Order: sequence, then C-alpha cells, then structure tokens
Amino acid sequence: MASGLDTQKLDAVFKSRPDILNDIHKAADNPSRIQLFNKIASFVYEQIGDQQSGSSLKRRRVDIEPSQNGNTPSNEVATTIEDVASENILLEIKDISVSIPQRKKFELCFSPKHIYARAPNTTAPVPGIVYAWKDIEYAFYLPVPEKTQVQHNYVLFPRNSYSLSKSSTPTEDPLVFTVSATAPKPGSIGGPNAGAASAVSDSYSTLFHWAISKCLQAAGNNVQIVAADPTKFRSKVRQPHRPKDPAVHVKAFRGSKDGFLFFLENGVLWGFKKPLLFIPLDKIAAISYTSVLQRTFNMVVEVFTGENGDDEATEEIEFAMLDQEDYGGINENYVARHGLQDRSMADQRKAKRQLAENAKGKKGTDEGEQANGHADENGMTELERAQMEAEQQLQEDEDEDEEDYDPGSEGESEGSGTSSDDDDDDEAQGDEMEEDDDVGEDED
Repeated sequence: MASGLDTQKLDAVFKSRPDILNDIHKAADNPSRIQLFNKIASFVYEQIGDQQSGSSLKRRRVDIEPSQNGNTPSNEVATTIEDVASENILLEIKDISVSIPQRKKFELCFSPKHIYARAPNTTAPVPGIVYAWKDIEYAFYLPVPEKTQVQHNYVLFPRNSYSLSKSSTPTEDPLVFTVSATAPKPGSIGGPNAGAASAVSDSYSTLFHWAISKCLQAAGNNVQIVAADPTKFRSKVRQPHRPKDPAVHVKAFRGSKDGFLFFLENGVLWGFKKPLLFIPLDKIAAISYTSVLQRTFNMVVEVFTGENGDDEATEEIEFAMLDQEDYGGINENYVARHGLQDRSMADQRKAKRQLAENAKGKKGTDEGEQANGHADENGMTELERAQMEAEQQLQEDEDEDEEDYDPGSEGESEGSGTSSDDDDDDEAQGDEMEEDDDVGEDED
C-alpha cells in the first residue's frame, strides 16, 4: 500500500530523519493514511520552500573562497554560502565539538563537494567553517593529550592553512573537531546515507574515518587519514591522567604558547592552539638541538620555505622546553630513522617531492600516462632513477668523509674518532652532549 506515497516530497522533508521515513512507510497500510501522509508532506514542503525563498533574500551573501586553500583556476566562480547550502546533504552528524576555527558544538554536514559546520536548527553553513573536499591537503586523527577520558581530534588541513615562513600568515584555519571513544548517540546521524553510516557507527572514529575517506575519494582526492603510531614513536614521559596508555605526543612550547608535538609518518605536527603548524617531511632540511640542559632541550627544525621562488630558501622553527626523557626517542626513533639529522638526505626528499608534483601535473594533462613517468631503456622510471642517483651521491659523500678521516683529530670532528659501530650514535648525539657538558650544571 505504501507505493502510493509521494516519496519525492517525503524524502525532501524528512531527509535528515530516515527513522521517521521508515515509520511512515510502515504505517501507510491503507489509502486514507497514504493520503494523509502525502498532505502532510506537501504542506511541510511548501512551508520550507517559502521560508528558504524569503530568507535567501535577507541573508547576507558570504563568499567561501576555496581558491585561498588551493589552486582554483581563475575562471572558476567563487562558491557562496547559498551554493553550498543548496548542495544535497549526504550525511549529517549532530553535537560535534569543534575547537578550530570556532570553539562550539555544531552539526557537521557532508555534501558531495564540501564538509561544513551548521548551527543546530539552521540550514545555512557557518561562514568560515566550510571546506571543499578537493582542497584538503592533510588529514589527521590524533589523541587529545591530558584527558582522563579517551578523546581524539580530527584535523583537516586545506591548502595554505599553515605557513612555514615567518613573513607569511595562513589564509585559512584548519578544521579541528573532537570525538569521544564511544558510539554516536541515537538520532544524532541523519541524511540519505544514515542507513549506510549505521553499519560503521560502532564508534565515532569508525564513522568519521568512513565518511571522510569516502568523500575525499569521491572528490578525486587521494589524501589518507594519518594517525599517530605508538609502535613507531612514543614518549618516555608517563601520562598522569592515563598512565597505562602510551603517549604519542611531546610537550613543547612554540614561542610563548604551550602545545604538543606529534612525530608522524609524513611530518611533524604542533597543536592544538592557533595557529596550528604541520611540517611535512619533504619540507624539512634538518633537525638540530639547542639549549640542552639537565631536564629540557630545544629542537630546531630547518625548513624549506620556497620564499621568492627560491627552492633553497630556509628558515628555522624552534620548539622549546622538551623533556630530556624524550630526547632519545626523538633523535633515534624519528630523526635518525628519517635521515633528518643533517642536510645530506634533504636533496633526496626534495627530489621525491618535486617528482611527485610533476607526476601529478602530468597525470592531470595526460591520464593515460604513468604518474611517475615513462620507463627508460633500462626499465627505470624517472622517480626510480632520481632516487638511485641521490643514493649514489650520498654514498660518494660518505666515501669522501672516510678518506678525509684523521684518527689524530679525535674530538674535533663530528664522528669523534670512535669505532664504526658507534658512528651513528655519535653523529646523532655529539653536538648536544657537548653543549650539555657546558650548561647542564646551570639548570636549577
């Protein structure tokens, strides 16, 4: 009997409440009820249409400028709040705590082109909290430090939402919102995909991982959500709030602001205070240490800024007051593992990044070609050949260092003249241990 229902209007009116739609279909078991439900749907549909047409004339037109986040072509028309609001909502999740750009509870809405925040009982996106899927450059899932209950932050960085140069400021804020380890509350998930979402709603993390990944993929964006891995890096400092859980963060000051460093597989992130900073691995020239004291030390990250079109231009970003207990983990498990202790590997990282960018551009112009270039007569792609050449150059540099090595100059060189088994440890720790001897006893 439910076949006589006006499903088009019912879906439009109750698209955020699939549970009501299901009840209507179940209850529409005779012609009189079907007629009643259709009248209700028509009336509400007309009321919503009148409200939207009237309010659209009064609403201030607010531009969303995804071109600030990415490389939008100059002939592409800027998207407006009204444009985003008119998109079909695929999924909406209520009562989500957003901390950046605004600290407030919102509804997060997923549309084919955007993710945006919406105030409860409204239909328009919140200005400044609208992000195009195609512009998302990095996505992270990180534990919130110093909380008794387990919570995680999702961090979405659109392009140009972080700056490695002191002379420039980000044009956009990233999106940061917090979820608990529990399952979503009943009735908090709406939209046409609410049924599919229920299958992955054992927890907020499974729900958001699924929703974000699907939307990114549908938009042609291959960004993956990166999470902190305690098997690759963990802090030696015990968490007082949850002593049994390993901490994957390190306390650190950036200027006068206290925050937390996360050493991730694709870079170093500092949060969660404005402005958030992410330093991709391929933008790091080298990492060194200063102010090494008995209890704390500072970490200096030399980054490629690309200022004024100069690929070799660099600046230093300093993080202060790191706990000495974390020095070994940072230096051995992250810096040395990624070859960040000096600039010897920086050229190789830059070459990989440039080749990857070239491959993306080539793929955009000729989808039929391989993204990493054609194979040469030896069966090697351009990326493989560049990597091999960088490794050969690194080996030649090491051979020259061995030829120039003078055992009589022990203590004057970075290697400190020790045996080959200890070379790695000496190179990583020599400079900072010397400074520790000088100033370590001055610490209170």
